[in-house]
Amino acid sequence: MTSFTDSAAMALHLIFSLDSGLMAIVARSLWVSACATVIACALGLVLGAALGVRRFAGRQALLALLNTFLAVPSVVVGLVVYLLLSRSGPLGFLGWLFSFKAMVLAQALLVLPVVTALTRQVVEDAEGLHGEQLQSLGAHPALRSALLAWDERYALLTVMLAAFGRAISEVGAVMIVGGNIDGFTRVMTTAIALETSKGDLPLALGLGLVLLLAVLLLNVLVAAVRRWREQEEGASPALPQLGVSV
Repeated sequence: MTSFTDSAAMALHLIFSLDSGLMAIVARSLWVSACATVIACALGLVLGAALGVRRFAGRQALLALLNTFLAVPSVVVGLVVYLLLSRSGPLGFLGWLFSFKAMVLAQALLVLPVVTALTRQVVEDAEGLHGEQLQSLGAHPALRSALLAWDERYALLTVMLAAFGRAISEVGAVMIVGGNIDGFTRVMTTAIALETSKGDLPLALGLGLVLLLAVLLLNVLVAAVRRWREQEEGASPALPQLGVSV
């Protein structure tokens, strides 16, 4: 068992020497989370924008269910995906269990409610400001949701960055469906848990520092996006930026 200072020094050495094992885990983590975020955003942005504009029977119940999914633990999502992809499950024929695809699917399902709920709130707020004006111009709900989503593109970009941060920091679901197989499905969070239990603290700490750096960079990007948004809103009113006549 090494001391904290020794572990920190060795962790920094692994990072700055671009240790092949550490870099492989980092690259795999980024790729899994990026793929999951793209899938979740492709679905969540559309669903959220539609929910932000449309009014229908049962909408409040659906929103309550959506908000409930926000609090579902990642291990529960992993368990559901595991049961779906297991040999006796309905999707067992795909053979995805303990694979890259299974991890992407689990993270996408975990992040989807986050993207949908935040997008819905952003678009619904914009609808309250500009919805009547767009309706008076003859814009139907689908067009209104698209126009308002484009007008709030900077806010939605922060939603996507937050979704990526949620995905890359997740551990339970990918541990269950990926199996934490060295060289195949081991990502930063699962490797940190495993290496800590094994006593390999330098590698665990090195991966932890890289993960913290990734989260820091995401926060910097979010702050930059907010600044760009404030500058654009200060330059001209929001509605003319829609750029589409209806």
